[in-house]
Amino acid sequence: MPLARSLSMTSLNGLPQWEDEDLPVEDLLLFEVSWEVTNKVGGIYTVIQTKAKTTADEWGENYFLIGPYFEQNVKTQVEVCEPPNPAVKKAMDTMKSQGCQVFFGRWLIEGSPYVLLFDIGSAAWNLDKWKGEFWDVSNIGIPFHDREANDAVLFGSLTAWFLKELSCQFEDKPNIIAHFHEWQAGVGLILSRSQKLPVATIFTTHATLLGRYLCAASIDFYNNLDRFDIDKEAGERQIYHRYCMERASVHCAHVFTTVSQITATEAEHMLKRSPDVVTPNGLNIKKFSAMHEFQNLHSMYKARIQEFIRGHFYGHLDFSLDKTLFFFIAGRYEFSNKGADMFLEALSRLNFLLRVHKTDVTVIVFFIMPAKTNNFNVETLKGQAVRKQLWDTAQSVKEKFGKKLYNALLKGEIPDLNKILDRDDITIMKRAIYSTQRHCLPPVTTHNMIDDDNDPILNTIRRIGLFNNRTDRVKVILHPEFLSSTSPLLPLDYEEFVRGCHLGVFPSYYEPWGYTPAECTVMGIPSVTTNLSGFGCFMQEHVADPEAYGIYIVDRRFRSPDESCNQLTQFLYGFCQQSRRQRIIQRNRTERLSDLLDWRYLGRYYMHARHLALSRTFPEKFEMEPSAPPKTEGFRYPRPSSVPPSPSVSQHSSPHHSEAEDEDEDERYDEDEEAERDRQNIKSPFSIGALSQGKKKQHGEYRN
Repeated sequence: MPLARSLSMTSLNGLPQWEDEDLPVEDLLLFEVSWEVTNKVGGIYTVIQTKAKTTADEWGENYFLIGPYFEQNVKTQVEVCEPPNPAVKKAMDTMKSQGCQVFFGRWLIEGSPYVLLFDIGSAAWNLDKWKGEFWDVSNIGIPFHDREANDAVLFGSLTAWFLKELSCQFEDKPNIIAHFHEWQAGVGLILSRSQKLPVATIFTTHATLLGRYLCAASIDFYNNLDRFDIDKEAGERQIYHRYCMERASVHCAHVFTTVSQITATEAEHMLKRSPDVVTPNGLNIKKFSAMHEFQNLHSMYKARIQEFIRGHFYGHLDFSLDKTLFFFIAGRYEFSNKGADMFLEALSRLNFLLRVHKTDVTVIVFFIMPAKTNNFNVETLKGQAVRKQLWDTAQSVKEKFGKKLYNALLKGEIPDLNKILDRDDITIMKRAIYSTQRHCLPPVTTHNMIDDDNDPILNTIRRIGLFNNRTDRVKVILHPEFLSSTSPLLPLDYEEFVRGCHLGVFPSYYEPWGYTPAECTVMGIPSVTTNLSGFGCFMQEHVADPEAYGIYIVDRRFRSPDESCNQLTQFLYGFCQQSRRQRIIQRNRTERLSDLLDWRYLGRYYMHARHLALSRTFPEKFEMEPSAPPKTEGFRYPRPSSVPPSPSVSQHSSPHHSEAEDEDEDERYDEDEEAERDRQNIKSPFSIGALSQGKKKQHGEYRN
């Protein structure tokens, strides 16, 4: 028996290394299986899409994604081509010869990975047969009316069929790693293990099914994790078969991973298995060549949002846009899971504080949460039309004024400003002013909501009375639709909108990871998260003083809901007290945290999971080095050396605080010096780029 390969995480670019030459390493194939490959449904799409470049850099032509075929998605996202790997082509041809539609191509995203897409509709005639086979191996019955579960059986059966045809061509060589995401792909894993295919399997749960359902039911979930009757709870919610599919996938996998430590604890109780590896979610980070370019983008897109505000609040624009802050919450419309309930209550308390202290700051809060609508409402569209009309009027008067002024100056005269505007100009301007008169309050929603009487956000707004009155310092706008640059109302893409805001607020109760605050961080926008989100826990572990870096973490685990709401209110009020310079300093610090979320760093956890799967599946061929498991400890941002930007943190030394003291505080902040100190203090648990001693062959060495 040949010596086992020693898998190491210390090789160049973090790629595996080994000694013996029995199996050419370029023969290893990696397949990643998910329902959201080329098919955007939720956050898993973002994980796979952003991670593709890092994985493709590691595996090159040996990396394939497997997903469902949807014609519209393929037309817009996939360049169809022939598979370059003869084994993959032969397996596809075998399936096609038996009536299954299989498509192959490159996914047109960064990294351009290969994708293998199964048309489940072409195999639907096998559904009853495959459900029977699935019952035989798992004793899990699938109800005929659950279309999503039926699709999962078809997709999983096609995946297992493909892996079987592929592995048959390699005899007994361990050539395949298959990584399955979520329960919709889990059937393929279960069937692969039941058929004893020589495939190293990994299963990742991004959120447990039952956990999401229980949290949505306003149950004290995290304090009762060990008390739930799992089978009973799943049965009452009519998801028992889905839960069984998920749990069977978890226990069949050679390696089980979750996306955060908080989800790992949840999985231990809900799915009865502790994860082998925690694989945090990352993003592709692109640094600007100019250090503060993201600040310029903030100013540019903030101006675009201000234009929308001018139209939406026409007739009630009695507040200064220069002293207006834009907060937002975005994501799936899960009222309690996403923390929209607590956010609204905190906004009511913030409104009271701002009014009592007679502050001149106005806060406008956007809820970007898609819901069922009947399109835009008339009042919202009218507001943008009025704004456009006023702009055209101002431009017309300005042009006439400019010509008269120009002619007067040519004659060497200082014009009489009382005569330069004639009666017609005055009349036009008066008519424009009268057109801004409004007999109703600015709407709290931009669309006509279907069943708005039962909409939880609108009902809460009615209860707390945030109706955009003149006296309110907090204004609310519900935009129940995804943002788009083609919108006639708010013509901005989501990324542009985020860059234009001042603060993202995501006080989630159930958030296995949390891409929304992560995206804010990458764009240099401060955000509020919680210690029940994977992102919040990750930042607490990596950053000594998250608040100073613009990451406000609400304690929703060890405090009562009312205490958590008060803490959130204080965060928001403290942010409103910041000066413009303090907000700029904080955005600089926030943007520096983006290195933590780069797949070039976080991709190592997926590498470790794959190495672990190989060593467990083929112990006679592969073995893990003892130092291989990556740890997150040691990669930590220290507390900033300069004065913290938040007035809630920085207290004045005397009751007679002067502007001179403010200037001294500003002088003590040096952006370049502080950034350099941060870079020096970041310690990685091991060097990604270090080469181990000795001449070893490296996976991917045949590629440039």
